[in-house]
Amino acid sequence: MEAILREQKISARRERLNEMVSALRGAYDRMLCRVKAQGEIKEKIGMAALMWVSHSERPLRADELCQALAVEIGSADLDPENAPSMGTLLNCCQGLLVMDEEASTVHLIHPTLQEYLSARPDLFDGTHSTIAETCLTYLNFQRFKGLPINELPDPVQEPFLRYSSIYWGAHAKKELSGRAKSLALNLFDDYDDHISIKLLLRDILGPDNFSDIKGFSSVTELHCESFFGIVEVVAALMEMNGCDIDKRDCVDRTPLTWAGKNGYEGVGELPGKRAGVGIRRKRKKVKGLPSPAPSARKRRRTT
Repeated sequence: MEAILREQKISARRERLNEMVSALRGAYDRMLCRVKAQGEIKEKIGMAALMWVSHSERPLRADELCQALAVEIGSADLDPENAPSMGTLLNCCQGLLVMDEEASTVHLIHPTLQEYLSARPDLFDGTHSTIAETCLTYLNFQRFKGLPINELPDPVQEPFLRYSSIYWGAHAKKELSGRAKSLALNLFDDYDDHISIKLLLRDILGPDNFSDIKGFSSVTELHCESFFGIVEVVAALMEMNGCDIDKRDCVDRTPLTWAGKNGYEGVGELPGKRAGVGIRRKRKKVKGLPSPAPSARKRRRTT
């Protein structure tokens, strides 16, 4: 910045900035070449870590990232021995990843690296679909399907559970693969008592509103998918299960209310296409929860 500001003309400053940006890109190119030159195993670990950190919905803790990388997509259970150590991850990334010791989070070495990776879609193949498939594989593990919904597993033992429960739909919304759709439908086979319902609602409502909830049995897979706005999966659920689009959950919201609140008009159009009926507009306001955004309506003039 000092070198740029020493220039007196705007054109000279812009030229100096372009020179520095070009040099920085060259440096990142060389660092990535070193990541890829380590051998197949280390390259795979390093590139996977960079993919997760640069595309996650929030900063990942070290233990979350390590357990995410241990998941083999489509597997029936987790092999803890697949998880790389944090030291191995940092070594495989050749200095492009650093760990915040105070927050225990992992992040890229500099914000410009995020810009560089975002401008190189060729580096990662199907990023968001891969992350969604990983999260859904994890949630489909048998160890989570039998857990009491009123108890939470030890976050030290299952650090990736919270992220996968809350954000799998956000990644699937951005890029839905056929495998992710299939894994989502598998999850919904036993969704009524799945622990991820509790984690998702706690994140959506906040701890104050969440503490007043007594039960989760009324939360259906259709509520979840409508919240995320994944039209393809909502349509599949309606065709397969004959789900009740007007059923209210434990916070008195219907699937259409969740879809409307988050601006997912495509979900709201499904009932009319399927049954030839209009969407119910009148919705009950729940104390302590934000009201859905009002839809635009045409006003008729009276003469």
